[in-house]
Amino acid sequence: MEKKIDKPAVWKRMKGRLLKNTILQVTFFFATIFGLIVLAFLLSRVVMQAIGWLDIDFLNRFPSRRPEQAGIKSGLIGSLWLMGIVAPVSFILGVGTAIYLEEYAKKSRFTMFIQTNISNLAGVPSIVFGLLGLTVFVRELGLGRSVLAAGLTMSLLVLPVIVVAAQEAIRAVPHQLREASYAMGATKWQTICLVVLPAALPGMLTGSVLALSRAVGETAPLVVLGIPTFIAYLPNSVLDTFTVMPLQIYNWTGRPQEEFQHVAAAGIIVLLIFLVVMNSLAVFIRNKFQKRF
Repeated sequence: MEKKIDKPAVWKRMKGRLLKNTILQVTFFFATIFGLIVLAFLLSRVVMQAIGWLDIDFLNRFPSRRPEQAGIKSGLIGSLWLMGIVAPVSFILGVGTAIYLEEYAKKSRFTMFIQTNISNLAGVPSIVFGLLGLTVFVRELGLGRSVLAAGLTMSLLVLPVIVVAAQEAIRAVPHQLREASYAMGATKWQTICLVVLPAALPGMLTGSVLALSRAVGETAPLVVLGIPTFIAYLPNSVLDTFTVMPLQIYNWTGRPQEEFQHVAAAGIIVLLIFLVVMNSLAVFIRNKFQKRF
């Protein structure tokens, strides 16, 4: 015999589900609106404070004890020097580690141990990496407060994120592509270079650029390393001392003169533009080189 359907009970359950769906939708909507309002308030406040202080001369002047003569040139160029070390070191080591773990390493307790520790390192506070860099690069290797010491320290900071992003990109490559390459007589290394890496490159580059964006805004490791907050010259090599934009902004916000708050707001705008350009680059790379298989 056919079981009778209790239509009122079914309708009641449907109404309950629709009500839950509506409540969650409204909650998520207001959460999004709240975040956008806070962000708009912060940006508008910073922009209002930066008006009249942000110009071309601000980008071409060195820091000064006089707010009307202060600029962010040393911090901007120092950040570019830092990225010149962090980008190649972290990308090469991160992608190489991901290729080994995904393509060569056998699944064992040792590889699982490595994988677990890489995932855990991605959540370690940045100041811990600063202490590591201070011990290894500054004191043991004698690099001092140089661009190279800071670059290697920040590379260790973003390396776990790049490894995880590269692994996910490699895993997303369909296995049929590898089998087709092997069927054509290609070796494992040829398959990795000519098939796997081109297909995984958009995801790798996107994750790497986003990780580098984090490195641009980090200050805790650099403070631990003793990177100066006030420098009126540019580095000539990777062994010279330098400063970066976040440290320069931090120095301005600690000054007692009210005018330095406007100078700091102008520096924040420059830093935000720098980060937006890097994140836009990540989106451009993803949209231009992404392929669907």
